[in-house]
Amino acid sequence: MAQGCPYGTHRVVEPSGVLPQPAWRIDNQADPYDNEILVDVETLNVDSASFHQVSESVGGDPAKVAKRISEIVGQRGKLHNPVTGSGGMLIGTVRFIGPALTVDLKPGDRIATLVSLSLTPLKIERVKAVRPETDQVDIEGTAILFESGIYAKLPADMDDTLALAVLDVCGAPAQTARLTKPGSTVLILGGGGKSGLLCSYVAKRAGAARVIAFDYSEASLQRARRLGAADEYVQGDARDALTVMRAVGEKADLTLSCINVPGAELSAILATKPSGMVYFFSMATSFTAAALGAEGVGSQVDMLIGNGYYPGHADLTLQLLRESPKLRALFEELYAGRR
Repeated sequence: MAQGCPYGTHRVVEPSGVLPQPAWRIDNQADPYDNEILVDVETLNVDSASFHQVSESVGGDPAKVAKRISEIVGQRGKLHNPVTGSGGMLIGTVRFIGPALTVDLKPGDRIATLVSLSLTPLKIERVKAVRPETDQVDIEGTAILFESGIYAKLPADMDDTLALAVLDVCGAPAQTARLTKPGSTVLILGGGGKSGLLCSYVAKRAGAARVIAFDYSEASLQRARRLGAADEYVQGDARDALTVMRAVGEKADLTLSCINVPGAELSAILATKPSGMVYFFSMATSFTAAALGAEGVGSQVDMLIGNGYYPGHADLTLQLLRESPKLRALFEELYAGRR
């Protein structure tokens, strides 16, 4: 067996000289190298911005969503949405572990990958079900995890689809815990979504004095109210920057952008103190719009790209569901047993 690059460059088909994530196409056909892990895939948790875009492009028809996702994977060798640039993550069962690897896994272990589907070699044999209410797609297929790829063993004390949903966004609450200062004001755009709910709980847990949950949907805000981690609940369009700024009033020290539609960059910037921080967790963010928009309104706000990785992020996020009955009940209602 051959040993591949730890970062997966040996599977890049085009263009040459790039890593798997920015590559247009990667090889999903070759047998696993001796420093790769082969996974039998059960469910894809598609990035919210990507699922939203695909669904809108085909009129919301689940059968057409399945076809479009299969087309993307067939063309690119990975689930890398050419419009949003994002992917998602998966759960499955380990079939093979390359002999050059030393890992705490064995064949038969069930895992969630914690690297994006936009860089993961993926082969879909059949789409079994599309679940628009959770952005999840059940498939028969295989995936490859590179030597540098990270993963989490699926916990025994919660439903697989529940664990998949929260692990997909585990970078957001981990970063929120790091960034929230005691006594601060934290604004969460998309406060009723899955990352928004986790972040509001963590912000209050970390000592924020004022947490504002802002969401477009009244149903989402009702979820946030049931959790009760925010101090204020505001309904509105996060793309309307002046309305968001006025609704917030005294500007936030930290703003978390957790929405799945583009065009909210300036809302986050204007609602945040010039000395504050905006964390763009949304994959719908245009970082050009954010940088030039901040310049255009004379704000020196610090802006953080929503890196989905932070040390210990998976364990931290799963523990949040274990410690908060309200949070767990909300997520179980949304995601548990959805097959």
